[in-house]
Amino acid sequence: MVPSSASILSMLLVLLLSPFIVSHALQDRFLKCVSRNSESSFTFSTVLYIPKNSSFTSVLQSSAQNLRFTLPSVPKPEFIFTPLQESHIQAVVICSKKLGIHLRVRSGGHDFEGLSYVSEIETPFIVVDLAKLRSISVDIEHNSAWVQVGATNGELYYRISEKSKTHGFPSGTCPSVCMGGLISGGGYGAMLRKYGLAADNVVDAHIIDVHGRLLDRKAMGEDLFWAIRGGAGGSFGIVTAWKLKLVSVPSTVTVFTVTKTLEQGATKILYRWQEIADKLDEDLFIRVVIQTANVTSQGKRTIATSYNSLFLGDASKLLQIMQRSFPELGLTRKDCIETNWINSTVFMALLQNNTPPEVFLQRTDLNRWYFKAKSDYAKKPIPEKALEGLWEKLFEEENPLIVFTPYGGMMSQISESQTPFPHRKGTKFMILYYTGWQDAKENVAKHIDWTRMVYNYMTPYVSKNPREAYVNYRDLDLGMNNDSNTSFVEASVFGTKYFKDNFYRLVHAKTEVDPDNFFRHEQSIPPLPLHMR
Repeated sequence: MVPSSASILSMLLVLLLSPFIVSHALQDRFLKCVSRNSESSFTFSTVLYIPKNSSFTSVLQSSAQNLRFTLPSVPKPEFIFTPLQESHIQAVVICSKKLGIHLRVRSGGHDFEGLSYVSEIETPFIVVDLAKLRSISVDIEHNSAWVQVGATNGELYYRISEKSKTHGFPSGTCPSVCMGGLISGGGYGAMLRKYGLAADNVVDAHIIDVHGRLLDRKAMGEDLFWAIRGGAGGSFGIVTAWKLKLVSVPSTVTVFTVTKTLEQGATKILYRWQEIADKLDEDLFIRVVIQTANVTSQGKRTIATSYNSLFLGDASKLLQIMQRSFPELGLTRKDCIETNWINSTVFMALLQNNTPPEVFLQRTDLNRWYFKAKSDYAKKPIPEKALEGLWEKLFEEENPLIVFTPYGGMMSQISESQTPFPHRKGTKFMILYYTGWQDAKENVAKHIDWTRMVYNYMTPYVSKNPREAYVNYRDLDLGMNNDSNTSFVEASVFGTKYFKDNFYRLVHAKTEVDPDNFFRHEQSIPPLPLHMR
């Protein structure tokens, strides 16, 4: 029997509308469940954003730092839930688990591969956006602070500076990164050589586990507390707050940026920096930002190496150290800016001179790009000849960026196993490779291929067995989980690059707290397979 045109139309309508019917039914069941399981009442219009809402796209993109993952072709969540307090998150976990809804958790959206708000392998999914959990409580008397995970780096720095001019926290140099993801993966900044990572200075935390329980350090136990301080987000539960140990900073610190081009001997100076950067006074941090630059009106390009520095002390002492340890840079008194710690964080964020620290309270990052990035760790200096080859690679790209970040100091004194972050003793510096573009119509493959080409070129000059990488610079090129049945063997490929042997301890922690792998994403830590438990 041949179907009538009317019945064909009806079938087409059912097929076309079924995703919307399913989506609406899912939202309805989810909301009813959350209402029943939340300790506090709230208006859903203030915490829930669905695609038909006019504000859905703006909320989704509000902290999406990599514009590659905001394009229309990228999978979108069924809805975004923005909890106002921890009990809301508890209800979300309970209900997502009960209804079989896959969730992603976002604090600041700086994930290089967008894993906190995009799921390429599992749909439908929802996003739990923690941006509204942003309270900060600073206790100078006890040298501590509680910070919720939606607060930014910049907000934390500003709130500390309101209470004291001689306290700080060794966190990142990017002010718009939120504390959830940053500390979960380690978190490094301009004081890492003096005080280590942000994760090294966490003394307590709140986490919501797979059962919806809110746990502190004592309740979660030391294995889970170890895992969440550097084991990366999205694997063990939802961290909602960190208790931080504040550190001492002098009332006067000194910053400088000195740039050397190829014509000014940049290659030889950089080779010398590699030899001594990890051996300098631990109060001195000098990173190198490497870019292409124009040197003539005709547009001839060169390589510019900018030495961007924070010294925990005054300029006279800095100049003595530099003259003794790194005279090749030619630092002079007029290069040095004496200031206080909060203003130094503005300087190290590479903001314009004289930008007031109040800019940190705006929670905006105007410099968003489409980008691809990768990371490496160097154990020995890269030869000058290899650097010259690297410069040729940079000339092939429009907006390349390479950053060398020095280690040594406290980073060499902390055991590789003290936290999941293993890149410690023996590491001279970390390398970031980055390329960005601002036109959505650009040839994306061309830029991504460039980063891979540079990464391959650097193979002989960086860490081996494994070739190490920084988990907060997510890179799906290193491998990925393909679905909810995460393979322990497949995950170990990228897992050992990020965590070395700590990966196996993370797997055991995961198996204890989330054996059914509820919290997962493309590079999450897997539980042990059943036959290995």
